Amino acid sequence: MRNRRSLMFPIIVFAFCWIYGCSETGVSYYGSKAKVSVPFGRSYNYEDILVSRVVDGDTLVLENGQRVRLIGIDTPEMHTSEKLYRQAQRSKTDIQKIMKLGRRAYQFTRNLVGGRRVQIEFDVEKYDKYGRLLGYVYLKDGTFVNAKIVQEGYASLLTIPPNVKYVDLFRALYQEARENNRGLWK
Repeated sequence: MRNRRSLMFPIIVFAFCWIYGCSETGVSYYGSKAKVSVPFGRSYNYEDILVSRVVDGDTLVLENGQRVRLIGIDTPEMHTSEKLYRQAQRSKTDIQKIMKLGRRAYQFTRNLVGGRRVQIEFDVEKYDKYGRLLGYVYLKDGTFVNAKIVQEGYASLLTIPPNVKYVDLFRALYQEARENNRGLWK
């Protein structure tokens, strides 16, 4: 009987993973009000981790395979998606123009952090509803990546409470970039 009980725990964990999906650091289920997280596996040092790939202007992939969504900023879409169509409708801008701006934002972000070691700071929530890490990213020289992208005019603001630690800084940098026609605002 005891042997059976010791076998049940791994079976239950496996079933939970299979039903709800697993990430590199654990199992996460995001419901409308609750988040269940069962941490297991390897933990990572977010004080010094490599950006292995830049997905778009505001999303990175780390050496451990995790995706990081940069908090507080939003860059134009460069691939066909529902979000692209919403951006086009909201801004009354041609889809091809938005995608071109998205590629410019991607290039800027890729040149800034692609293949470089970074430090990630978290805010109130560590993950978004898609299971991506939510982070403020810093280069080893202290450059605040989220802020730099806004400052150089390659992102708009995207404030989603409760992750609002640097909203005032981002707002000031955004206004300055727009007033000085930087980046995408040329």
